[in-house]
Amino acid sequence: MQKKDCFFVGKIVKKYSFKGELLVKLDTDDPEQFLKMESVFVETNKNLIPFFIEQLSLHKSSLLRIKFEEVETEANAEALLGKELFLPLNLLPKLTGNKFYYHEIIGFTATDVNFGELGEIIGVNDATSQHLLEIDHKGKEVLIPINDDIIKEVDRANKKMVLEAPEGLIELYL
Repeated sequence: MQKKDCFFVGKIVKKYSFKGELLVKLDTDDPEQFLKMESVFVETNKNLIPFFIEQLSLHKSSLLRIKFEEVETEANAEALLGKELFLPLNLLPKLTGNKFYYHEIIGFTATDVNFGELGEIIGVNDATSQHLLEIDHKGKEVLIPINDDIIKEVDRANKKMVLEAPEGLIELYL
C-alpha cells in the first residue's frame, strides 16, 4: 500500500498503559467512525506497515485508545510514539452536498458567482488556522478561505466548485 492511496487517520501521541496500549489524536470531527477498524497502516521509515487491532475505544471523547496485536510491552508501545496512522482511501465514508475531502477536489474547476471562472484547484493549504483553497488563475495563485458561506456548490459529477468570494478578495491576487 502506498501513502498516495491512503488518508491520514491520526497520530500516536501517548502511551496509555504498561500493557502496550496507545492514545491516538484523530484527524476527524467524528471519532466514532473509527471504532470498527480491524487494522491500520502505521508509517515507519516512510513505509506503511499494517498493524492489526486487538481493542479500540474512545478516551475522553477526542482520543482513540488502541491496543495492537503483538504490541505487549511499554517498550513496544514507546517505539510507536509519534507515528502516523493511515487507512486506504476506499474506506472513507462518501460525502454528499457541499461537504468534501481535500484530496477529492484537487483538479476541480473553481468558479466565482461574481468573477466567473477562476481556474483549477491545485491544492489546499491546511497549515493555517483558516484552511485555504489554492487556485491557479492563469499562472497566478489565488487563495480562497474554505468556509460554508463562500462555498456555494460542489459538483462532483462535473468536477466543479462554485464559490462566492468576499468582494475584492480575488482582485487582490490579480
